[in-house]
Amino acid sequence: MGSDLTLPVDGGFVNLRVGAIIRKDERVLMVGNDSMPYYYSVGGRIHFGETAEEAVVREVEEETGVRMEIDRLGFVEEDFFYADVPGKEGRLIQEISFYFYMKTPPDFEPVCRSFTEFGASERLEWVSPDTEKPFFPRFFRTELADPKPYVRHIVTDDRNLS
Repeated sequence: MGSDLTLPVDGGFVNLRVGAIIRKDERVLMVGNDSMPYYYSVGGRIHFGETAEEAVVREVEEETGVRMEIDRLGFVEEDFFYADVPGKEGRLIQEISFYFYMKTPPDFEPVCRSFTEFGASERLEWVSPDTEKPFFPRFFRTELADPKPYVRHIVTDDRNLS
């Protein structure tokens, strides 16, 4: 497959991303690393020539060591934020993400062997909606408590936050 779908535009970037919703009890599997003070969803960028469905299955396997099936598409998010990763700090990111509910096997035991794009070792954690540590996407805190049978479109715009 091709390169990540991250496109430079007018001093910023457009990302096409997928995220996995992997649930156990009332918790969701999230990723963390020692370089960032927050959790983020299992997933990553779609590769050029890859469908969103192919990307989420690949990303889940890369990050958990388990090949999972998709249950259904749950959310499409348009997210505007300023980057906090090395080499892109302060640059506007316009990210379009597809979040898929995954079929979590009953004996699921994830093993994380992945790294961030800047080389930090990642870890997987089961996170409850009431955890104090921030996590992204933020809408997971409320929307996963009452899943809808249809796809939700969410726009998150952090351009004017200080």
